[in-house]
Formats: sequence, C-alpha cells, structure tokens
Amino acid sequence: MDTRQLRTLMAIAEYGTFARAAREVNLTPSAVSQQILALEQELDTPLFNRETRPPSLNLHGLKLLETAKKILGLVEETRISLKGSRISSSLSIGSVRTSTIGLLPRAIVALRQTYPELHVDLRVGMSSALLRDINAGRLDLAVVAEPANAPRNLSWSPFLREPLVVIAPPGTPTMAAEELLESLPFVHFTSDVSLAVLIDNELTHQGIKVKHIAEIDTIPAIVECVAAGLGASVVPDIAVRENGRDMLKLPFGKPQIYRQIGTVQRANSAKSELLIAMHNKLAELSGEFGVFL
Repeated sequence: MDTRQLRTLMAIAEYGTFARAAREVNLTPSAVSQQILALEQELDTPLFNRETRPPSLNLHGLKLLETAKKILGLVEETRISLKGSRISSSLSIGSVRTSTIGLLPRAIVALRQTYPELHVDLRVGMSSALLRDINAGRLDLAVVAEPANAPRNLSWSPFLREPLVVIAPPGTPTMAAEELLESLPFVHFTSDVSLAVLIDNELTHQGIKVKHIAEIDTIPAIVECVAAGLGASVVPDIAVRENGRDMLKLPFGKPQIYRQIGTVQRANSAKSELLIAMHNKLAELSGEFGVFL
C-alpha cells in the first residue's frame, strides 16, 4: 500500500467513476484499475461493489477511505514537521462571493509577515463546490456561510458575526426602517445563498411589503445602486462600514438580524497552526464583529 493508491481511492470516491478519477490523478483509466486491483490483492479483500455501474465502494472500501484521509493527513504533517520550526508551506483557500472577500487579501498579506515563506493559492467558487474540494483535500480552507449539510469530518467556525442594516440614498429623511422599506423602491438581493434567504424571511416575518425596482446578485452592486439613488436595500454592515457615502443606515430586524461568515476546514488538519492563524487574522480585520478561535 502506498500514498498514490490512497489518493486514487479518494479521487474515485469524490468523482464517482474510475475514468473521472483518472483525469484527476493524471493516470489512464487502466492504470487506476491496476492500482485498485493491486490494493485489493494486498489487503485480500474487495473494496468495490462491481455489480453496480459504475462500481461503488463497499463497506470495506468506505472504511479504508476514512483511513486513507487520516494517513495522507499524517504524511503532510510529517513533511511539514521535518522542515523544522520555521513553517514553509502552502495554503489553498477558497471563498464564496461575499462582501467579506475583501478581507482575504489583507489577511494573506498580514499572515506572510509572520510566515514569510508561505505560499497561498486563492480562488472563488460556489459554497457546495468549495465544501467538496475541502473534503477531497484539494482545498485547505474555505470562507463560507454556515453550511447546512457539511460532512462530519469538516469543521466550520465563524470569524464574523455582524448585523444586517437597511441602507437608503444620501439625503433620505430619517424614519423607521419598516416605513423606509415600504416607501422607497427596493433593490432586491436575489441569490440562492443563505444571506438572501435570511433577508427575505425577515421581510416576510415583519409583513413588510416592498416595491421591487431591481434584482441584483452581488452586494457591492446593490450598494452602488443605493448610493446612486435607485432605492433602499438590506446589506451586511461590512458592505458600507468603510465607505457608506453618507447613506442613511438603520438596523434591520426585530430584534436586529445578524449573519455569520466563517472558515471551514478538515477536522484535525495537518496545517491547523496556519489555518487557526488565518481564521484569527480574518477575525481581527472584522473589527468589533470578529470572532476568534
């Protein structure tokens, strides 16, 4: 048994077929089949149910899959520890399209002051895809809202708990948030993310009937529309904290509604020191709403 076989096994579990796994591990499908056959012969037990198409992991295969994740984690941890106390490593980080994404570059730059040899690979994607990549080991950490159905081997911790606010164009007279939302055209955040659901649920809960003028799927674009005078909206506080442009800002919700953004990683990750440092740097940059580990 070697780590190449275990990585191949994990790729099959992630992608569902030998052919897709072969592309991921840069082998031919026949080479993948040979690796799995050799692994089964060494363990003297079948790992796949070959009566199904495509073949699926049986109970022995699923048990080995969990062991493989632990072994590969230990291999990475050993590799890092053998380099000595000075950390020279890499982090693969993913993030959803959130108003907090601007914190990530600042956190990375700050972290490099402590770990100058650190290399970071950053990409943006959908929450579901990022969770799959964390689980498969292709990402070390992702910035996402609290996932509803995360695998048990993943750990999510909030670094930001901030209020939602009603915003209106500069010069808008002060009035109750409910009155403002019903009197001005409403710039609606339309997306399948949890923040949009949170806003819509509270509008329904309060019985606020808004008059839609636009449906936009990014918070920065909503802020621009409101600043230009198009109407009112509801956004996270961070979206207007540093550059509110004299817009009217009021608490949203009774009681005020908060949203949370956090980091998700594999439990017992070999890079836990770096991941905790990144989480706490994001919390520090979040100001009064930061949540530290």
